[in-house]
Amino acid sequence: MDWKRTREPADAWRMTDDLHAEHGKGDPFAAAIRATRMSMIITDPRQQDNPIVFANDAFLRLTGYERDEVMGKNCRFLQGPKTDKAAVDKVRAAIEDRADIAVDLLNYRKDGSSFWNALYISPVSNDKGELQFFFASQLDVSDRKSSEHRVKADKDRFEKAVQERTSELEAALEAQTTLLHEVDHRVKNNLQMISSLIIMQSRTMKDESTKQSLSTMLARIEALSTVHRRLYQSKDVSRFDVSDFARDLVSDLLTASGRSEIKSTLDLEPIVISAEKATPVALMVNELVTNALKHAFKEKPDGTRAGRIGIKMSQPDGHFNIEVSDDGVGMADASGDASFGMRLIKSLARQLRADIEWRDAGPGTKVIISMPNEPQQKGNVS
Repeated sequence: MDWKRTREPADAWRMTDDLHAEHGKGDPFAAAIRATRMSMIITDPRQQDNPIVFANDAFLRLTGYERDEVMGKNCRFLQGPKTDKAAVDKVRAAIEDRADIAVDLLNYRKDGSSFWNALYISPVSNDKGELQFFFASQLDVSDRKSSEHRVKADKDRFEKAVQERTSELEAALEAQTTLLHEVDHRVKNNLQMISSLIIMQSRTMKDESTKQSLSTMLARIEALSTVHRRLYQSKDVSRFDVSDFARDLVSDLLTASGRSEIKSTLDLEPIVISAEKATPVALMVNELVTNALKHAFKEKPDGTRAGRIGIKMSQPDGHFNIEVSDDGVGMADASGDASFGMRLIKSLARQLRADIEWRDAGPGTKVIISMPNEPQQKGNVS
């Protein structure tokens, strides 16, 4: 009988015919199967339950059975309590479909010991395409599987350790964030209390210059309060969105001034700075906008002083730039240190390692502040 393997040229299975060797002991192909160290069996699907009809010595050495103990039996006797049922179902489906299959199965020897079997099964048909046998080879890959299991166990332990450490860090961060929010909340309340005291004190003052000084100080405290409100509302209290703050500050200052005839122009990129820079940046912006509101615009016959204040924030080259401009009368002495506000701005600039430049905007004044800042990340801190 001529055999051929499904999906392979029939000539490969007829090579023994060319040797004119008698089938059986003289068949070189059969002799090779018997002599190889690879465990091999042949089953006959034409018989009930597809029993083993050939098993070489390597198969017997691998499984520990005698030949008369395996002949005529279905090879499922190698399965045991921990054999993967899903893998067995794949083998069964491949046999029903007369298809090749390669799969790793946990099998059991006669003495009950287990081994990982790299099983390969292929159908064998005759020239008419009629299924004759199934050819199966087995290879003990227990060492490889043990290595895979060790790698997986090490990976699982590592991932578990990472998850535990991540959980610890997240819990610590949550606790720290809660604490910082509580601190910021209390600072905000204290600032509100200080503002109330200044307002009460101002009402008792008759000297206009003293009242004006208290009013200016109140504006600075309100700027700090806006900073802390922004931090309190943020999910990440280590980062501060200075652009959102600027929108709030300008709106608050214009509303507090009662100067509805003065308009604002805002060109604000989303810029995030570290929380420790928030207060000095806020105070500088507050001083510049407040100074423009007070001194930049000439009074008209109707008593109003119309004009426009612009704020631009950008970070084109790793430096955070703030531009505060107005279209008013300009500054008489931008480099002087006559006012407290000017001295405060210069002091804060040194703290931030920032450069300040006053320019004649013709009309009006433009102040440019440039300071180093960390690269921006996508998203925001709200």
